[in-house]
Amino acid sequence: MQTKNKLPLDMVYHWEAAKSNSLYMTQPIGDGKVVEYTWGRAVDEARRMASYLKSLNLPEKSRVGLISKNCAHWIMTDWAIWMAGHISVPLYPTLNADTVNYVLNHAECDVLFVGKLDDWDMMKPGVPESVRCISFPLSPPNDFETWDDIVAKYPPLEEKVQRDADELATIVYTSGSTGKPKGVMLSFRNMAFAAEGGMEVLQVGANERMLSYLPLAHVFERTFVELASLYAGFHLFFAESLDTFVDDMKRAQPTLFLSVPRLWVRFQQGVLQKLPQKKLNKLLKIPVVSKLIKKKVLKGLGLDKVKLAGSGSAPLAGDVLDWYRNLGLELLEGYGMSENFAYSHINKPGRSRTGYVGESMPGVDTKISPAGEILIKSPATMMGYYKDEEQTKGVFTEDGYLKTGDKGEIDEMGRLKITGRMKEIFKTSKGKYIAPAPIENKLMANQSIELVCVSGANQTQPFAMIQLAEGIRPKLGDPSVRKELEEELTELVERVNKTVDPHEQLAFVIIVSDEWSIENSFLTPTLKLKRNVVEDTYEGKVNEWYAQKKKVVWQ
Repeated sequence: MQTKNKLPLDMVYHWEAAKSNSLYMTQPIGDGKVVEYTWGRAVDEARRMASYLKSLNLPEKSRVGLISKNCAHWIMTDWAIWMAGHISVPLYPTLNADTVNYVLNHAECDVLFVGKLDDWDMMKPGVPESVRCISFPLSPPNDFETWDDIVAKYPPLEEKVQRDADELATIVYTSGSTGKPKGVMLSFRNMAFAAEGGMEVLQVGANERMLSYLPLAHVFERTFVELASLYAGFHLFFAESLDTFVDDMKRAQPTLFLSVPRLWVRFQQGVLQKLPQKKLNKLLKIPVVSKLIKKKVLKGLGLDKVKLAGSGSAPLAGDVLDWYRNLGLELLEGYGMSENFAYSHINKPGRSRTGYVGESMPGVDTKISPAGEILIKSPATMMGYYKDEEQTKGVFTEDGYLKTGDKGEIDEMGRLKITGRMKEIFKTSKGKYIAPAPIENKLMANQSIELVCVSGANQTQPFAMIQLAEGIRPKLGDPSVRKELEEELTELVERVNKTVDPHEQLAFVIIVSDEWSIENSFLTPTLKLKRNVVEDTYEGKVNEWYAQKKKVVWQ
């Protein structure tokens, strides 16, 4: 079906007419039970909620908040907000009360939809008393008006609401590895262009199946799951929880699967705990057995039906990419930002290159500035930052390119490589500049390591802080495990140091005892490390670490 120049609501009304009785969303509700939404039912409930929102007589184009883990109601709410003539403001379901309060006040949200959440009690104090709250069926206990009561009471909004392509559709607050989150303003045109271009590149059709579990509040999932399903018309499944993830995968049997590096590494570590790498390598060398083993491993991960697997939001170590490719799963890395609705670059099947994030997507113009910064321009690029003209001006070049803040280079086939962050580069006491990301990627290839932060500003040599893989941490009480790990990491440092320039060589690695998580603000909601939080936390200990003169230091 030709979707050119169709806006998101146009697609909602298209499927309502064309596939009213076809299944669109499968929502688990606990105890292995699910609720299924046809296109007709989903659009009807969205129309009813839009009718309710209109009855509130909010000012035109009001901002309406949405805080929930992924579920069918998240998507229906997005539609309802647009149908009612308003602007959706998604909030990550892992934010603390201060950030919830900041976003709701900054966006001036009058209404907030509250859904599936693990820690609502932590967030609730951040919701201003003036904000009217509406509760999804799977939300924590509360005394708000409920979705089911509202859709039972209000008639569906009959008109097919048309929104202008250049109208503001949503404000996405960046998870922000530093400072207050910025409100990225995205228009209906931005969203439509990204969705259509993504479908064209990935050749996505109506027969796909996807499992939605990365935060819909993030543009990665919003573009390639919510909008992709809306433009292609395929079946969307939701995950119930981490505990049921394997069952959720088996139910969905996804044909398209997206994840982030930290989860790809965890999937790999889960396999290797049951089937060590040496044994796996031996089995993969036996022609008859190899095919069966590959199939068994992928089936165990729920990935045996996947025809296209993607990774984004942060770099994935080359060794991990190669590990999956050896199993027959061509894992394709992509690159994008909130500021361009995650629509920028992707590796194409058969043309991917390890260490590169791929080629420009259709309509994306990419160039490298004289300082090495990646500059991008496309119709998916944001309208600007909400209520912040100064930051908006600062992030665009005079000729309209978005300054990504990333350093990069482009190869002869037009594939982009990210070589570091412009602002992350630091200077040693010898006056030499160091980009931490490439060194971190080399260390991350080791399966004992889950997270790395290379630091060392104003020191003679850089060092690396390491959080060990989840499976190793409980075993550290055993002295033999610690000794073996020290030897392994000492060898790793020596090996990495041989591959970098003398001024980039690591003085030592620190094994931190703290867990770096979203909850304690070490990670963003998309599992990126907040470098400034890590460095500030351990700043007082750095000189003591250098004084120990060891290759491996236990914090």
